[in-house]
Amino acid sequence: MKTGYKVCDAMTNRPIGVSPETSIKECAQVMKRNNIGSVVVVDKSGRLVGHLTEQAILHEVVAKGHDASRVAAERVMAKGVATTSPEKDIFDALMRMCDLDVKQLPVMAGKRLVGILTLKDILKIQPQLFELLAEKFELREESRKPIFEFKQEGFCDYCCRYSEAVSNIRGVSLCSDCMRR
Repeated sequence: MKTGYKVCDAMTNRPIGVSPETSIKECAQVMKRNNIGSVVVVDKSGRLVGHLTEQAILHEVVAKGHDASRVAAERVMAKGVATTSPEKDIFDALMRMCDLDVKQLPVMAGKRLVGILTLKDILKIQPQLFELLAEKFELREESRKPIFEFKQEGFCDYCCRYSEAVSNIRGVSLCSDCMRR
């Protein structure tokens, strides 16, 4: 599916960046001040070296009891960050975000960081993609749920024999012998 909108039409042009040496405390303050959920990490030459999210700060610093003022961004940031190009269709970028389970993608023109694309950016200009996004996340959540077995009397769908303990797994009735196969 193509939307006709390119990443460059929706992206934030000047992403907020920090250096690898910036403390996590400072990074969190930058995020709060700018009302954003992540920052890009760039070296002195402006090259993208990582991406730091609120979730990473929460999991890697706060939950582990580290002092945020003593931990540098480079210790927590995601390295080898997935990116997109400004010429890609926003649908393709959205699918990549869903596949990678991320909410933001840095936008690169060659080796130069030119922006950041967020789910909010996409949904602002293409709100009908929200249904697709919700469906994708719903399917992912469904696959993470445990499979419950319900045992009852009946015929096995595989071997067609009657059993007093047929398990129904995702709509398929199986006897204990066929379940072991």
